[in-house]
Amino acid sequence: MRLSIKQWIQVVVSLAVAIWIFWFLYKDVKMESLLEALQQASLFWICMSIWISVLGFGLRSWRWKLLIDADLAEKLPTSRAFWGLMIGYLVNMLVPRAGEVARCGVLKKTDKLPVSKLLGTVILERSVDLLFMIGVIFLAFVLEREVFVGLAEDLISLDAIKTGFKEYMPLLVGGVALLVIVFYWVTSRYRDHGLVKKFHHFMRELIGGLKSVQRMKNRLGFWSASVGIWVIYFLMMYFIAMAMPSTANLSPSSVLMVMVMGSIGMVAPVQGGIGTFHALVAFILMTYGLTEEEGKIFAIIVHSSQVLIVLVAGVISLLVVAKISVTTKPQAGHLRNN
Repeated sequence: MRLSIKQWIQVVVSLAVAIWIFWFLYKDVKMESLLEALQQASLFWICMSIWISVLGFGLRSWRWKLLIDADLAEKLPTSRAFWGLMIGYLVNMLVPRAGEVARCGVLKKTDKLPVSKLLGTVILERSVDLLFMIGVIFLAFVLEREVFVGLAEDLISLDAIKTGFKEYMPLLVGGVALLVIVFYWVTSRYRDHGLVKKFHHFMRELIGGLKSVQRMKNRLGFWSASVGIWVIYFLMMYFIAMAMPSTANLSPSSVLMVMVMGSIGMVAPVQGGIGTFHALVAFILMTYGLTEEEGKIFAIIVHSSQVLIVLVAGVISLLVVAKISVTTKPQAGHLRNN
């Protein structure tokens, strides 16, 4: 993957921010405390967390494969989707959000599938994840309402939100309307230009990928996998909580709240949620009576276990993909003729 100078600057800046946040959080945490916590932790529960996480990546790969299969004459092997997915996660640790494009590029290389259509399936997949994340946040609000309301009052000023909404809404609406008008004018005036034609083709492929859920045969499997992915996210964190004496007594609803905060931290545009994940998880654990150091140690153990999986599986996936020849029988590379 080639990056422009501007993109490299963005990568360096985001990485520097992530490292600074991480350093600021952990500069006062002694290595002896971390090692002691690891010695006291249950290896069984940590291994269970890692195992269930790998299962989650496999389930996510299978769900993505179901979307891709909607437009293929022959089904894509789940292993191919898994290699692409793990390479994507590996790329995300260097360039935030670039992994979504990278995993599509992997399947273009191995199975000759169009990147634009694959991007449509990825966007659809992420949109579904966003809906489930909103649902999980709502569930956490119902189960941990007092904690949730307390956090909202401390971090969010409703009066400031209302004032900003009234002040900037006309500007936002006007800006969107202007962009729509300019876009329509450019595409109408230069409709026969090669670049515009390529853009139209890309958008058709993208929209086709987004609509793949309508053509998918195994819709029950897709939605069941979507639920299962979030259940696995919860179990992954719950098993780590069970492993450590400081968090072993947390209730399932408390761990759910921790998972919500961690998920929000992972959305931040920094490599692998470094720093933001740790900060939010440590912060919410302090509201449940843990010390600041205990919260930070829990966060780094959870995050490190995920990073370890991505590094190992990502490197293995790179090696496997490097050996796959695109000249072999492209089973999944033939699009279904509609």
